[in-house]
Amino acid sequence: MSKAALFLAVLILLSVLWRRCRYNRQLSDGNVTSKILYPSRLHATKVKELFLERKNLGGSGKRTGLLLFGNKAESNKYCDTVRKFRQERYFYYLSGVELPGCAIIHDFWNDKVILFLPNVNQDDILWSGMPLSLKEAKEKYECDEVYHLSSLDEVLKEQFSEHSLFTTDTDNFDSDYAKSVVRSSDKDLFYSLKKSRMHKNWYEIRQIKEAVNISERCHRAIISRLSHLKAELDVQAEFVYEAKRQGARILAYDPVCAAGANGGILHYVKNRDLIKNQVSLLVDAGVEFQQYASDITRSLPLGGKFTHNHRLIYDAVLDMQKSVAEKMKPGVYWEALHLLSHKILIKHLLRIGIFRNEFSELEIFNRKATIAFYPHGIGHLIGLDVHDCGTNTDKFNDDLYFTNLRFRGKLEEGMVVTNEPGCYFNHMLLKKYLFNSPERLQVVNLEVLKLFFEIGGVRIEDCYHITRMSNEKLGSLPSNPDEIEELAAV
Repeated sequence: MSKAALFLAVLILLSVLWRRCRYNRQLSDGNVTSKILYPSRLHATKVKELFLERKNLGGSGKRTGLLLFGNKAESNKYCDTVRKFRQERYFYYLSGVELPGCAIIHDFWNDKVILFLPNVNQDDILWSGMPLSLKEAKEKYECDEVYHLSSLDEVLKEQFSEHSLFTTDTDNFDSDYAKSVVRSSDKDLFYSLKKSRMHKNWYEIRQIKEAVNISERCHRAIISRLSHLKAELDVQAEFVYEAKRQGARILAYDPVCAAGANGGILHYVKNRDLIKNQVSLLVDAGVEFQQYASDITRSLPLGGKFTHNHRLIYDAVLDMQKSVAEKMKPGVYWEALHLLSHKILIKHLLRIGIFRNEFSELEIFNRKATIAFYPHGIGHLIGLDVHDCGTNTDKFNDDLYFTNLRFRGKLEEGMVVTNEPGCYFNHMLLKKYLFNSPERLQVVNLEVLKLFFEIGGVRIEDCYHITRMSNEKLGSLPSNPDEIEELAAV
């Protein structure tokens, strides 16, 4: 290596170390306000290291880089309104830019970031005011250079004619020249992006925690007003109102506000029935805070007190969640935690009488009878997406227990996952997994089962951060049924 190349490599290394120290100092000083710069360059460094290793290019990058376009603002068909904008997640992860119609270049060789803003439209200024200036954008997004998109081709020709530029896809590319100089859909790039996003840094944990805190206050508001709510839509309106009042304009997903038998429908989002004369209410709702998602579910007693049967199922699901939480730590296989939750459910359904006691726990487990009551996975990764990327869902699909898992493999430090066991009484689920299987149907007492259909379903869900030795539950929303009844009585 020449002296000049060695000197450049040392400068790049010092630059990366300085940025990392800067973010760590912000955290240790407690200076974690919304003004802190999004750590996109730290994210890019992680992606770069993984990508260059996969490509066997060495640490310098050998004139490699990324060119990514964000999403555009899109109009609704046949009218002059626009669709709700949501930034493309890989672009946001590597830029921190929430504006539509932008592009960014990460130059791995020179450790340089170049941002391109939409071209200035005078008519837009007339109606919408001044856009972000190049100077403001450079400061806000910690870029080395900022241009308008009209300069993209020129910059590519002048600075990147000898580079290998990669991108996720060219769907949002407006420049034919830019399309011609990038390599899209590279499997090593997607691997690096997904792998990097699986492990959250302190900034991302902070954002998810804030999303969880806002969501929990929304759930508390619903619980405290249970006696005043007349319809499922009232429940949704209460959540949305509280969320927006706290600065969370967007929900992470369509909320589930399911009363009675509707609670047995896993992703019930109609939210249009009355809740009068029902005994249960399942609320699965979470906000998005500054692009990061939360995901929380509580099952509530509509009369202010759990009925006997509702409490039996609630206690079973709570035991499932607690048992899994006790085991969650780095190195533990997600599949093993999922199977543990099924074994806990078997114990409870035997005790309740839904499973016939002439069958052992092992016999029922081997017949996979709990699939009829609990068909989904124990949880999923969460981050910029509510079902965050980085999952490997191809393994073990031949085993019915694992068919619907959204994550495979070992837990690792820095992951954020949901822990969301459930138990449902849904005629369609029972038809598919129970009545079409004589060996499973044999273990179920149908007369006892009939007593639980009015409950619909119970699910309890919280977010957990996997730490170095164990896990940290994010938030403090009560799941103890006695505490929920106390909140409902306020």
